[in-house]
Amino acid sequence: MIGGRFAGKSASVRMPILVLPFPAIDPVAFSVGPFSVRWYALAYIAGFLAGWAYASALVRSDRLWGEAPHPKPETLIDLLLYCMVGTVVGGRLGQVFFYEFGYYAAHPLEILEIWNGGMAFHGGFLGVLLGAWYYARRFKIPFFTVTDILGIICPISILLVRIGNFINSEHWGRPTDVPWAIVFPEADEAPRHPSQLYEAGLEGLLPLVVLSIVAQMGGFKRPGLITGLFTLFYGLARIAMEFFREPDPQIEQLPDGLTMGMALSAPMVLVGITVVIYSLWSVRRRSSM
Repeated sequence: MIGGRFAGKSASVRMPILVLPFPAIDPVAFSVGPFSVRWYALAYIAGFLAGWAYASALVRSDRLWGEAPHPKPETLIDLLLYCMVGTVVGGRLGQVFFYEFGYYAAHPLEILEIWNGGMAFHGGFLGVLLGAWYYARRFKIPFFTVTDILGIICPISILLVRIGNFINSEHWGRPTDVPWAIVFPEADEAPRHPSQLYEAGLEGLLPLVVLSIVAQMGGFKRPGLITGLFTLFYGLARIAMEFFREPDPQIEQLPDGLTMGMALSAPMVLVGITVVIYSLWSVRRRSSM
């Protein structure tokens, strides 16, 4: 979950030798009159713009594509727009239906208050896929070609948004005694994992580097490969990170130590494996014809 109403609770844990205080970072980047702009919002904007710039550079490199059809750089602004809408609408609806359906069923007008209650990644992921489908249909580009581009640039937004979560002092980790534990003022006095930074690295930075290398090695010439790898990578990383994040006991905690994040990410692992196999099979099939 990218954002939500989350009240922390104290937990007994052995106090580590060194506890890092939460850095004094104002979550508000700047204000214009009565309006405040938060670092969290800027993370989304910067992620979209950086992703658009990176995608533009990728589609301009004919060496990466070979004979595979790919978008023209001037059409990527449309893809950016569709993905922005898909992220916001899908992310918000994901928060409503995956996490807090009962609450929003009783307060339907609050669904529009995206600044109050946040958005869910898995809903935003589905929204982006819908935007990619519309873009592919409109510009007559293979769907997997479009999602391969998104698979490389999405980790940029994930990286920045998770840092935004950290600045907001939200989605903190479970109590721990590791030397780098941090006391989050919005939670309690227990030292906790800075799980937002773990996620920034494992869900954002690492796949960004790995998938960029895959692209340089010919990944775009195998439509669907990068899409499948990103989906698989994120699903596994998110499941692993759920062991460090403190779940909201009201909307995220499931029986037997499972969390909603795990439940929603498990299908991504299966889909990712399936798409990778399909991509490799399709390449072999075409080469044998």
